[in-house]
Amino acid sequence: MASVQAPRVTGGWMLRRAHQMRATPLDFLVACSAEFESVVELPIPGRPVFYLSDPDAIAHVLQGNHRGYGKDTVQYRSLSAVTGDGLLVSDGAKWLRSRRLMQPAFGSNTLGALGQHVGIAVDRLSETWWRLSPGTLVDIDRAMMRTTLDVVGRALFSTDFGPAAARLPGAVQQALERVVARARTPVPLPAWVPSPGNVRLRRAVGVLDQTVADTVRERRASTAVNPDLLDLLLSSFGSDDGDSDEAEDASAVRDQMVTLVVAGHETVASALTWALWLVAGNPAVADKLATEARAVLGGRAPTAADSPKLPYARQVLDETLRLYPPAWVLSRRALAADEVAGVQVPAGSLVFMSPYALHRRPALWPDPERFDPDRFERDRVETGGSRVAYLPFGAGPRLCIGREFALLEGTLILSALADRFRIWRLAGHRVRPDAAVTVRPRDGLPMIVRRR
Repeated sequence: MASVQAPRVTGGWMLRRAHQMRATPLDFLVACSAEFESVVELPIPGRPVFYLSDPDAIAHVLQGNHRGYGKDTVQYRSLSAVTGDGLLVSDGAKWLRSRRLMQPAFGSNTLGALGQHVGIAVDRLSETWWRLSPGTLVDIDRAMMRTTLDVVGRALFSTDFGPAAARLPGAVQQALERVVARARTPVPLPAWVPSPGNVRLRRAVGVLDQTVADTVRERRASTAVNPDLLDLLLSSFGSDDGDSDEAEDASAVRDQMVTLVVAGHETVASALTWALWLVAGNPAVADKLATEARAVLGGRAPTAADSPKLPYARQVLDETLRLYPPAWVLSRRALAADEVAGVQVPAGSLVFMSPYALHRRPALWPDPERFDPDRFERDRVETGGSRVAYLPFGAGPRLCIGREFALLEGTLILSALADRFRIWRLAGHRVRPDAAVTVRPRDGLPMIVRRR
């Protein structure tokens, strides 16, 4: 069957929804998926822009013809102002080389030791929370950011980032706020222009750069053996064979480290923040989660070996990732003309899709707004028969390298906190999801924490 042109919405349609697009882009994407169930072209100036709602169309772009699409999009170009040419934004042969280099750092040895790092981070957080007066409000979003950063530093770089640890979460958030602002600006100012936004971005990235530089310097000066990701990076980009450029090597190490610091803690922290909020609003889920955690952990620190004994915690995490996938939108650039769901996609077109909206399609997920961890009971996942109905970590060869790391970390932290604390929502507090680089609660998430 010959391909056809995609339905194209009118300028009037876009104008009527312009406020929703800017103010609540998540709602816009859900509404767009409901109105156009497969592929629609949006009248955005420049190159053709297609929004994919159909899971088979999404599977074609991310899996079936993944080589026909690249990451040269506004989304990833804006992010590269922070991460450089790291794994998240690189393409082609460079991406493949980096992926193969870094993959062993996320293998069984790292996962096996992850429980120890989670235990240290959770104990540190618990000591802080145990000292709180009854009824004290805690910003759960900030607490999860700090905790997951602690885990990433220890697990991947064998460090707690020293004095910079207190400044890093804020620097990351400030940098990512500027990334979002640049991505939403039709013609962003060049980076060299000393505008207030560019100055804030430079300062935030400076904190990241200095942290990386200090960590690398300390590792080079150390005689200790640390078979971690940093060791892999330094051995691959710090050779003395005379064929490598020292500045390029340093830049490559920096870009990969910053990418993993940013993506490695931001995504898991987002998932944990939403999980704790969802659980707090569902007493039956909270009780079931706590009962499981207490039976397995009984107040002790978790280990990786505990994970198979915590199936309900994993279900809670999976359902949270359905409702609030950290990566709420994915974008690609068509490298050549293609056909997607019977629709012509010219070379150079921007193609984007939304896990957030996909996870709310009633045909795939009955009663999609309902928080129900039982959806993810073994052998009972409701996906309407689609192979890509669930995309919290992407799909295809570009599936997140840290997927298993994140799921194990999230399950263990969630269980340990459920075992030790009861967390309540703040009455009258309105929580608004913010479509930033990840989906996060706007203005933080104040909640009440009490020791069990």
